[in-house]
Amino acid sequence: MKEQTARRQDGEAGGDRRRLFQARVLDLTDGLYRVALRLTRHESDAEELVAEAVAKAWAALDSLEDESRFRPWIFSVLINTFRSHCRRRGRELSLDDCQDDAGGEPDFSLFDKLHQPFLLWWSNPEQDFLNKLLGEDLQRAVDSLSECYRAVVVLVILEGCSYQEAADILAIPIGTVRSRVKRGRSLMQKALWMHAREAGIHTATSETEGEM
Repeated sequence: MKEQTARRQDGEAGGDRRRLFQARVLDLTDGLYRVALRLTRHESDAEELVAEAVAKAWAALDSLEDESRFRPWIFSVLINTFRSHCRRRGRELSLDDCQDDAGGEPDFSLFDKLHQPFLLWWSNPEQDFLNKLLGEDLQRAVDSLSECYRAVVVLVILEGCSYQEAADILAIPIGTVRSRVKRGRSLMQKALWMHAREAGIHTATSETEGEM
């Protein structure tokens, strides 16, 4: 009787634990998918990545010593699962060494580009500029980044992780996260600016507001 009671209690505890895990994962599913999508750049691959990462997280749940760290922990599982996918496909994902081909070029500033004197009289230049861009344009700018910059930009800028959380997730120093966010933001702004010029967005905005 005692053994049956103990087994039933263990089963109930296990069920409670699974329900708690499922509830936490459900709260983070959208964020996990967004990160996976920006890493893989393919919807089906992102779905597969999230599913595998969640399964691995459940299997390794006992390794989580601090329950309050569940969010960065499961995101780190996602990142490590993506690394494994890359290795299986014959390439090595390096989030440790960013090959920056800027060649000493200063960081690009969209603020400086848009803050022409005549624009400041009429409106918020950054907001007007971004309003003319589609969500696909912003996604394309993120996707244009190399993986090491893309990972920190997605985590910090798009998902709102703190620098420390991103450092823990990616297993890199916090100073490296800060520098990569700064450089990644600059590269994104440059990509958006170049796209806007090619599409005639900036020219149209400048001419319209200049006539006012």
